[in-house]
Amino acid sequence: MEHLPVEVIGNILSRLGGARDVVIASATCRKWREACRKHLHTLAFNSNDWPAYHDITPRRLEILITQTIFQTTGLQGLSILMDDVAEFSASTVIAWLMYTRETLRRLFYNVRTSPNVNILDICGRQKLEMLALAHNSITGVEPNFQRFPCLKSLSLSHVSISALDLNLLLTACPKLESLELINPEIAMSDAQVTVELSSPTLKSIYVEAISLDKFMLEADSIERLHLRDCALELFELIGKGTLKHFKIDDVSVIHLDIGETVDDLEVVDVSNFTIIWPKFYQMISRSSKLRKLRLWDVAFDDEDEVVDLETIAVCFPQLNHLSLSYELRDGVMHYGLQGSSKLENVTVLELGWTVINDLFSHWVEELLRRCPNLKKMIIFGVVSEAKSHEECQILANFTSCMVQLMRKYMHVEVQFEYE
Repeated sequence: MEHLPVEVIGNILSRLGGARDVVIASATCRKWREACRKHLHTLAFNSNDWPAYHDITPRRLEILITQTIFQTTGLQGLSILMDDVAEFSASTVIAWLMYTRETLRRLFYNVRTSPNVNILDICGRQKLEMLALAHNSITGVEPNFQRFPCLKSLSLSHVSISALDLNLLLTACPKLESLELINPEIAMSDAQVTVELSSPTLKSIYVEAISLDKFMLEADSIERLHLRDCALELFELIGKGTLKHFKIDDVSVIHLDIGETVDDLEVVDVSNFTIIWPKFYQMISRSSKLRKLRLWDVAFDDEDEVVDLETIAVCFPQLNHLSLSYELRDGVMHYGLQGSSKLENVTVLELGWTVINDLFSHWVEELLRRCPNLKKMIIFGVVSEAKSHEECQILANFTSCMVQLMRKYMHVEVQFEYE
């Protein structure tokens, strides 16, 4: 170990993660102390890493963090996640950020201070590439002054910000590629809750736990869109047909528009969602490059609507991963077995049920027959604790049927996941 270059030791210490582990390791010898002082590039203070953080007084904790940070010279990554510990002095936290800001590339910040610390003022016009803020407030964004010329990734979790300031913040990040909005507190100036965002460089956006009347996103380079646990009247994406991954999970939306040119879509993942199938199908039907389609716990607006496998096979010839959850309503399966077209390129098949009946086995068998090049099948099932004799018999029949099927399809790897 004594022959290791001091720079390598600095890399090793930087991968330890927790600041407490770094301090302990740096006490090994003089060379390791030098590595910690001159070549440490990542440091993390997380209240979940060490229970004693909760037992130390706020002032003592401030001193420990200050001593540790001020012993370094050139931090590139700093993580301070202390929201559940105590309220820190704003002047102390500002000192931490001022000391490190010229070399910082990544900042993860979740600290309660009195008064609130304006991260944009302190870290703007620097070399920051990744910024993750939580339980903070942002007001009065000035794009010309609070500019982030190198920022590529921005995450705002439980952050209070107005719709105007949010859009101005994106304007202040000319190289932004990834945006996360998790349960933001959007301050509005009028009764209608509307957010309009625009970024020509944005490639990926993740939105969770947001409730709005209108959410409009203009992003000419967008490739990934993920909406989760949201309530929206209108969501509109204005782009240039670059979207490749579209995922929507447990979202209530009256009008959904992801653009007319979605020819490059490769992944569509829809779960816990009510859709108007003709409109949704029309939206994705031109996506001939689609590789993965997941329709899970999907409800149909019209009780007579069904999605037939023939439509999926014809419209998505490059599909190699298909995930469908089974539901029988009024004797009609949501995913009908009409037609005879094969899903030639499907190699992974995920099938599931919430309420099983004897027709499920027949449905699985037909899907196996339609996928001649299948390599792997995963069955997801819900098994309740209390089961009647009839339910137990249905499960037993399904098990017997699966055994017989697998003898016929020996080349297919099969997995079962029950909850």
